[in-house]
Amino acid sequence: MNPAAPCPSSRASDDAQDESARLIASLVSRARDAQRRIEDYSQEQIDLVVSALGWAVVNPDNNRALATLAVEDTGLGNVDDKIIKNHRKTLGLLRDLHGKKTVGVIGEDPRRGIIEIARPVGVVAAVTPSTNPVATVINNIINAVKCRNAVIVAPSPKGAASCARLLEYIYRELDVLRVPHDLVQMLPVPVRREHTRQLMSAADLVIVTGSQANVRAATQSGTPTFGVGVGNVAAIISESADLPAAARKIAESKTFDNATSCSAENSVIILAGRYRPMLDALTEQGGVVLTAQEKARLQQVLWPDGSGKLARDLVGRSAQFLADAAGLSRPACRKAAFFIVEEQGVGERFPFSGEKLSPVLTAYRADDFHQACDRVRALYAWQGAGHSVGLHGTDPAEALAAGLTLPVSRVIVNQAHCFAAGGNFNNGLPFTLTLGCGTWGKNHFSDNLNYRHFFNKVRISTPIEEDIPSLDMLFGDYLRRKQP
Repeated sequence: MNPAAPCPSSRASDDAQDESARLIASLVSRARDAQRRIEDYSQEQIDLVVSALGWAVVNPDNNRALATLAVEDTGLGNVDDKIIKNHRKTLGLLRDLHGKKTVGVIGEDPRRGIIEIARPVGVVAAVTPSTNPVATVINNIINAVKCRNAVIVAPSPKGAASCARLLEYIYRELDVLRVPHDLVQMLPVPVRREHTRQLMSAADLVIVTGSQANVRAATQSGTPTFGVGVGNVAAIISESADLPAAARKIAESKTFDNATSCSAENSVIILAGRYRPMLDALTEQGGVVLTAQEKARLQQVLWPDGSGKLARDLVGRSAQFLADAAGLSRPACRKAAFFIVEEQGVGERFPFSGEKLSPVLTAYRADDFHQACDRVRALYAWQGAGHSVGLHGTDPAEALAAGLTLPVSRVIVNQAHCFAAGGNFNNGLPFTLTLGCGTWGKNHFSDNLNYRHFFNKVRISTPIEEDIPSLDMLFGDYLRRKQP
């Protein structure tokens, strides 16, 4: 054998990469052509397309079929809650977008001589997770097309069949408006990591929701990226909290879709005077406080062999499924809506201090609000920095203190966290399933991802009357302070 010749495995690898490159180049080329075909659409035309995209999911028959397929393929969550999530998240997004300008001139400020124009970014690569294989996908598609972009989805392999079915429904609606199918595409099944990697490099903008491995790959792709941080939401139960209301909201949030949302509460930090009453209130809502032995059994199955990695087959499962897996035979455990584990520590030796993506809630005790905030800082230094914190109480000063001092992008007050953080009909946050976590979470944005992140803004500047500041205005206070 010629030692200079490449080995057969090397040639096969090169051939596979070449084939992958050709595939991605074809998808992106078709997307660019479709994007150019809608670039001259009016706002009215674009808004009709957005309505068509939304109806592909909001149509009740489609929604149920998509939710059923999502649970069958991923094993995560439950059908009824996914139907609710798909409907509410899509409806809320359409509400947020209704009447918003994304075509041509979107703002004028005569005083400053500025005219603002929205321009498409081009081709958007949307990397989406298995936990929300429909809701996240349609959210990204609608936002992208609202701003006259094409979009190519790189779904989680587990969620690929749901994404493909969604695109079938989308194409039926696009046909009504004679819009090219290539405006919305997905990677072929089976979805391969190399295809996703090359797509991220070839696109004009990457939106990535899900694993931190995907976020890191996206940020290293050389393409502008909006990626998310790690979830591990904590909620503080203050002295002034309405305990029954707080327990009801936390239970609703913790059990919804089997806690697949990164916004579901993972820990509650309860002020000492309310600790036992709050646990009682959570028990009234279907929670079961585990004994030390039961906690150890659950820990062993959630993080087998002390690996520190969640068991994939237990993510997004019901409390009954977890009870079976852990051998929790106590009658109360068999009927539990969610489990409560009491904890004192944070970090690698205390896995319940991290994100669990399952109906398991960790309870901590704090002497006062200051100590509760210290516990949040410790939790987020371990996992979840930049995401959000919940607060149940009636003192506005506590909410302000949390916003001023904690490493979070959102303070969610007296709300069920998994519904509220990503926007809800009773709060003012934009509807999204992609939550920026700021520099705390290694992200460069701390917003709820929304349509404003999907267009380039051109500013026309014309001359205005000069506005030159006086030296006294800029330096007067300082210079007078210097004088003896």
